[in-house]
Amino acid sequence: ARDIEDLLTLYGVADEGERAALLGLAREANVAGWWHSFGDVLPGWFQTYIGLEGAASLIRIYEVQFVHGLLQTEAYAHAVVTRGQPDAPCAEVERRVALRLERQKVLVSERAPRFHAILDEAALRRPYGERSVMQGQLRHLIEISEQPNITLQVMPFSFGGHAGESGAFTMLSFPESDLSDVVFLEQLTSALYLDKREEVAQYERVMGRLQQDSPGPEESRDVLRGLLQLI
Repeated sequence: ARDIEDLLTLYGVADEGERAALLGLAREANVAGWWHSFGDVLPGWFQTYIGLEGAASLIRIYEVQFVHGLLQTEAYAHAVVTRGQPDAPCAEVERRVALRLERQKVLVSERAPRFHAILDEAALRRPYGERSVMQGQLRHLIEISEQPNITLQVMPFSFGGHAGESGAFTMLSFPESDLSDVVFLEQLTSALYLDKREEVAQYERVMGRLQQDSPGPEESRDVLRGLLQLI
């Protein structure tokens, strides 16, 4: 803080309001994000994503393997983590689930982003956990899709082949106009962050086609209700 004060003086910033604002930014920059407390179960490459997720004003996702982490119930998240980490001790599983639930708070925060999710029907039919777990997850999706900042669409099997042939991806947009959109591609032991304009544009087109070809939010809720009756 002392270095910042000296620099402000050097550059002639004398207004107390401006000085206080810039000093406040400097203090905030030194505060670790909440996710750092989960460093024992959070790989470094994913910490970057959580920071970007928390700063985004618009999050768009396409998911095919399972329900996206921001939409999972606690029981479903527990089943997913257990399936993915079968040898993990119970304490680690609980920490991973707690991290996922903590992430979900971004959707109900004061500055909650708009969240547009497209779930392939495969993600909804693939069972994780017992029957009651899947029933609870589908009910949760129906309920949370009613939130004003959340749009949920289901890409049904009946549509056939579609634009999401390359697999799951996430697109993050930010309120600052000078920040480019970021495409996040998660892999088993790392992730790719794409921000080149031409690459982002390709994913933008795919996302647009998925949104256009999938049933609308109300029709998608009907799909979810139909799947719920089949379980």
